[in-house]
Amino acid sequence: MRFYSQAFLYDDPWSIVSYAFFMRYPNPFASHVLSCDVISRDVSPSGSLITTRLILKSGSLPKWAQGLVGRAESWIIEESEVDPAGRVVRCVTKNLDHVKVMRVEERITLQQTDDGRTLQNTEARFVSGIGWGLTKKIESHGLARFKANIQRSRQGFSMILDLIRQSRAQTMTMGAPNVYVHSHHRTASVEDPPATDTENKSQETTKTRGSWLNPRSWVQSR
Repeated sequence: MRFYSQAFLYDDPWSIVSYAFFMRYPNPFASHVLSCDVISRDVSPSGSLITTRLILKSGSLPKWAQGLVGRAESWIIEESEVDPAGRVVRCVTKNLDHVKVMRVEERITLQQTDDGRTLQNTEARFVSGIGWGLTKKIESHGLARFKANIQRSRQGFSMILDLIRQSRAQTMTMGAPNVYVHSHHRTASVEDPPATDTENKSQETTKTRGSWLNPRSWVQSR
C-alpha cells in the first residue's frame, strides 16, 4: 500500500470553499473528467447534507499496464457530507472498476478554522492486488500520478474560487449585505439565475430542514 497526505489552508471562509468544492467540475484544468452526476442527495436527521455523485474520468496508461486494463477510463463514486453546524465537509471517493489492478481511496475534509479561514486535509491510499511481482510498481505509479495531478487540481479549484469571489463582489455592488470577498485577478463572472415562483415555494418548504439542500445558499448563509 502507498499513502499520500497533504494539508492546505485557504484564506476564504468555509462557506465559499465548500461551495467551490462541489462546483469544481467542469474546469479547464480537469479535462480528464468526462461526466459528473448527482445520483442521490438528502438531509440527515442531524441536518447534514448527504450527497452521492458518479464521476467518469479518463487517463493515459503506461505501456506495461495496457495489457492489465482494458480501457483508460474509470468510474468514481463520491460520497460527501456537509455538516453546517460543525462547519465541515467530509468527502470520500473510490474507483468502482479496475479494483483488482488498483484501488484508490481519497478522503478530503474542509474545516473552518478559528480565524475564519478553511483548512483542507487530503489523504489517499493506493492498494493493488494484482500480484505477479507488479504490486509495488502499480501502487508507486498510482501515487506518482496522483502527486503530478495535485497542482492542476489546485489550479482548477482556484479558478472556480475566483469566479465565486467575483460573483459575490458584483452582488455587493448592487446593494447586497457586505460579506468577505477577495479576488486576485478578474476573469469571466458567474451569476446565479433569478429564482422562479416554483423555486421560491420549494425553498419555503425546505426551510425547516435547512437551506443546505441548495448548494447555492452556502455562499449566502454567512
